[in-house]
Amino acid sequence: MHDANSFLETERISRLMRKFSIPCIISLLVGALYNIVDQIYIANAGYLGSYGNAANTVVFPLTVVALAIAVMIGDGCCAFVSISLGKKEEDAAHRSVGNAILLTAISSLMLTAIYLVFAVQIVTMFGGRVNTETFALSREYFFWISLGIPFYMFGQAMNPIIRSDGNPQFAMISTLAGALLNIILDPIFIFVFRWGMMGAAIATVIGQVVTAGLAIWYLFRMRAVRLRRESFKPLPALWGDFLPLGICSFLSQISLVAAMAAIQNMILKYGAADAVFGQPAYAQIPMAVLGIVMKVFQIVISIVVGMAAGCIPIVGYNVGAGRNDRAAGLFTRLLVAEACVGIVALSVVELFPAQLLGLFGAAGESVHYTEFGIRSFRIYLCMMPFACVNKAAFIYLQSLGRAFASTALSMIREVVLGVGLALLLPLFWQLDGVLYSMPVSDAITLLVSAVVIAQTYRQLGKRPVVVCV
Repeated sequence: MHDANSFLETERISRLMRKFSIPCIISLLVGALYNIVDQIYIANAGYLGSYGNAANTVVFPLTVVALAIAVMIGDGCCAFVSISLGKKEEDAAHRSVGNAILLTAISSLMLTAIYLVFAVQIVTMFGGRVNTETFALSREYFFWISLGIPFYMFGQAMNPIIRSDGNPQFAMISTLAGALLNIILDPIFIFVFRWGMMGAAIATVIGQVVTAGLAIWYLFRMRAVRLRRESFKPLPALWGDFLPLGICSFLSQISLVAAMAAIQNMILKYGAADAVFGQPAYAQIPMAVLGIVMKVFQIVISIVVGMAAGCIPIVGYNVGAGRNDRAAGLFTRLLVAEACVGIVALSVVELFPAQLLGLFGAAGESVHYTEFGIRSFRIYLCMMPFACVNKAAFIYLQSLGRAFASTALSMIREVVLGVGLALLLPLFWQLDGVLYSMPVSDAITLLVSAVVIAQTYRQLGKRPVVVCV
């Protein structure tokens, strides 16, 4: 049992990256598709349109809160298990998995209760009162999505744990099964049954239940880690060992929520003062458009995070086994690959913004919708190569067990700059200030990341390399 993952120390790095990262990328892309598919179908339903689109944007950050808690537990446990198996400490590995399951169950039920009790206040906080129609649709969608939070969190938290067991393929399949079911049910519930926002949410929840069920089935058939009765004994000291390793994942998600809250409230404030979007008929457009742009960015970041997170078990095992040379080689490949993803994504959003917007029902909207959408894509996402390299550096530090450095970088990018600039720049450039907050944050963060990347190579005993971005 102790040698079940020994291939992580001997197999070619490039082959391991493909084996672990591709399923992880697909898993995260499929997970992102839950909300994106909902928004595409909602936007193309004539009786929902941009009002439903805006409502989806309002609720989206609230699902990210659930994801943030889930990935903190799951990614932290994944890194801890990988390092423990590299050190041949199987007892610590199985106990951390059992405790991760307990923490996920408890935290998901608590979050669901909070969402149901304080629904009106929460929807209002995230800009739901842009107009009466948007507020009503936001509350409807939020209620049903809240009921699925325990299943969503469980599936997302167990996904990286399954990867740490050396089976990224099953992690991918479990997520894919739920998302495919959501894609099939969405048009039935929205267009055939005409259940509107409720239908979109119910389709999503059903898919999440399937993913959670498959995760439960696998957990009791793990290969490198065997769960036992004692695995589920609460050990707070152990929580302190693996949760810090997931703090970077938590902050990258929860700070996205903070940035979204800031952005959505700035949109609400400065949109009302705009000559066009201050009119009731167009008030929901900036909220709907920024939601679309963020969803496209989420697709890119899913690839970036999947590529880096897929490397966590490889890096953790090799560092635990004292193979820093292999860890350094993987880091170089990862940075180059992430920069290439960013360059390709940048080319797409700069050259085809109208086509991307068209996927979300732009054909039935006003010219103001299209013009603001194209401008938003080209400004908000203009520094994507920098964003991709930054994210790779954050996650790689996490896989090395450098929780403090990873957390500090995430705090600088997501909270200090992400939230701070979203509040500051609109004071000078109104709605355009909201759009420029993202690229400016990524450009500044890259300067700090470059220093940390060089330090990481020194820690691994290698000379720094120059990565063109």
